[in-house]
Amino acid sequence: MSSAGIVTALARTRPRPPARIIHLGLGAFHRAHQAWYTSNAVDAPEWGIAAFAGRSAGIVSELEEQDCLYTLIQRSSETDEFEVIESVVEAHLGDDIESFLDIVRRPEVAVITLTVTEGGYRLGADGQLDLTDPVIRADIDALHAGDSSILSSAIARLVAGLRARHRAGAPALAVVSCDNLADNGRLLAAACLRLAQQLESETSWIDEVASFVSTSVDRITPRLTAADVSDVAERTGHLDQVPVVTEPFSDWVLEGEFPSGRPQWETAGARFVSDIRPWELRKLWLLNGAHTVLAALGGLKDIETVDEALRDRECANALDAWWREARRHLPGDLDLDNYLESLTSRFENPRIAHRLSQIAQDAFAKSRIRLVPVALLELRAGRLPSGALTGIAAVLLATGAGSSELEVRRALDELNPALGSDGVVGEVSAIIARLRTTSAA
Repeated sequence: MSSAGIVTALARTRPRPPARIIHLGLGAFHRAHQAWYTSNAVDAPEWGIAAFAGRSAGIVSELEEQDCLYTLIQRSSETDEFEVIESVVEAHLGDDIESFLDIVRRPEVAVITLTVTEGGYRLGADGQLDLTDPVIRADIDALHAGDSSILSSAIARLVAGLRARHRAGAPALAVVSCDNLADNGRLLAAACLRLAQQLESETSWIDEVASFVSTSVDRITPRLTAADVSDVAERTGHLDQVPVVTEPFSDWVLEGEFPSGRPQWETAGARFVSDIRPWELRKLWLLNGAHTVLAALGGLKDIETVDEALRDRECANALDAWWREARRHLPGDLDLDNYLESLTSRFENPRIAHRLSQIAQDAFAKSRIRLVPVALLELRAGRLPSGALTGIAAVLLATGAGSSELEVRRALDELNPALGSDGVVGEVSAIIARLRTTSAA
């Protein structure tokens, strides 16, 4: 801050880039990850982001008041570094469908990215779009009626946008899923196709107007606090109501085609590969799966943050068991020892207050994606997956689905019917009984 104690507004250091990327799910992670990569690419002046909010409408007005600029706080275990991110150029409410359709029709738009969380894809246990989901049913009815203005789901909005772009004769673009789903590009493509098939018999236009890119994303981004806002003003001299706190570590791996071009994200550290599956499973199981285990177990014991959970013996033992099971099913050439050592260091960072309550949101859907696949692989190998089942049991108990063995059986069947054997049901029920005892102690 200046010696006079004056706090000034954030200001752009370069001309505002044109909006050539649309993002669905404007939140802290996007602003710490994809927006950061775009702002740091060598061709950043050519690529601006028009972002649409997800659950929070407040972020839109707050960003608009700051010309869509914000401060990224990279917080290590010892120091903070501050950087103004300039890639976001428009902020819109999520239900501003008219603006979304207007922008997606523009030929210069080349990329749509999404961070809508796993639950936002509205997938069933089979990985397909759940056509019985009330939100999806309502959106299909609205699209049949020709009323796109009331669409609620990200999938329906995306399909409406792609159809509008195709009808406008604009060139094909890339749709990039940045959520924690294995093979997320393929799943998103299949979900869009399935919804489109409910609207019309001819759906080849989807392949003509969009490619679907799979990605693995990694950067821990805790919730903002009032102290963080004050720190920005004190340390930088700038007034910023919506800074973002994140860790120094960041990773982005992408697989797929960009028919109308993209930012040179690789100059900011992104990696483009021909086979993303090993990378996304490494991150999905070892980081995201670990988060789900810690959030469910720690939440039962009123532990608030990830670093605190690692200092709890029961949570730490459960994490070790989970990691042992998950790594058995990953290729050995992913440098797993160093990756797990890095994860432990990141989790232990006491200055990144990553709250378990934040991680625990949509825990049931997340466990289906993060924990169940490893559990099934272990069962097929003839082993009882105590680590995976401990995480699943904690999720069921935390979400109120473990009050009886019948409820446990029903919940496991909803997660995946292959989990419904008597042995698994009995083991999960026993773990829940033990967790009730330890969490009450």
